[in-house]
Amino acid sequence: MKILICPDSFKDALSAADAARAIADGARRADASLDLLTCPLADGGEGSLDALLVATGAERRTARVRDALGRPIRADWGWRAESRTAYVELAEASGLQALARHERTALGSATFGVGELIREALDAGAERLLLTLGGSATNDGGAGMLAALGARLRDRQGRELPPGGAALAELAELDLSDLDPRLAALRVEAAVDVDNPLLGERGASAVFGPQKGATPTEVAHLDAALARFADVSAALLGQDYRDLPGAGAAGGMGFAARAFLGAELRPGIELVMAQANVAALMANADLVITGEGQLDGQSLGGKTPVGVARLARRHGVPVVVLAGRLAPGWQAAFDEGVTAAFALADGPMALDEALARCAELLAARSESLVRLWLARAASRP
Repeated sequence: MKILICPDSFKDALSAADAARAIADGARRADASLDLLTCPLADGGEGSLDALLVATGAERRTARVRDALGRPIRADWGWRAESRTAYVELAEASGLQALARHERTALGSATFGVGELIREALDAGAERLLLTLGGSATNDGGAGMLAALGARLRDRQGRELPPGGAALAELAELDLSDLDPRLAALRVEAAVDVDNPLLGERGASAVFGPQKGATPTEVAHLDAALARFADVSAALLGQDYRDLPGAGAAGGMGFAARAFLGAELRPGIELVMAQANVAALMANADLVITGEGQLDGQSLGGKTPVGVARLARRHGVPVVVLAGRLAPGWQAAFDEGVTAAFALADGPMALDEALARCAELLAARSESLVRLWLARAASRP
């Protein structure tokens, strides 16, 4: 029996690689002779770089850049010399998980560090860029990234805007005359883990602003500021991408990636699975086990378990999801190819306990699942 194990990370508890190891440990307790293949995945959020490096064998490089609050940090990126391909994860430079809760401010956080990583890739001779956009601490529409690449954003008095999404409300001029000319020859694919537009009730500010520290009043201000950015951008470029599915990813970075880098926006899980050649692995599997911290109705927008299930359905392979929590709307995953889904908790417990015991609980659920699967297989004539 061949089992493909391909989870995402369990946020604040386990990386995707650690989660895959825990699931494999549980499966081996059920039957040590099983043929297990682990393939950690990501959907464009934090951990995507690690998954891509494992999948492609690319070299890990490190650069000194600014974080979402403008502080100097070290951030990793990937380089594959033979294909002149760079892998940049937004969350490495501008990720939400790198900030303490009291530091999270959607008003002033910026994507400047992402632009610095892209510049590093250009300096290395990149001809292709895979940019993953999940897990951001920002809501600046990618304005910080553009500034790092040479763009100038000015107010009505000709002053350059300060960093952050709130400042875009004062945007009067977007000057691209000094934008890095090497971008014109760069082929960009942007991995997004949501399909939200830039603005409105499903937009970047309304849906994701609160988790980045924005109050309801600030959400309204940020949405108006991004609308101003979209207006000025459309007037300059002659095209308007505010309603593009995925434009609202990473606080509007999807918008900037498409509008200014010419990026093709792709569901992150599809891009990562393509790089890891998951389809070939799945074709020989009898069962697929995937998972992440939470399965809910929003998972259908591009999260790892549902992306895996959609691919598995095309190959006729059953898929089981192990999730830290099954939240409202999770049953919709059945329509996308998920065979069954199980939560990890073995009784009432606080979040801190659940996080601390995540590997233990994941292995236990995996063992029970595989024992059940083997019993089913043995009962067949």
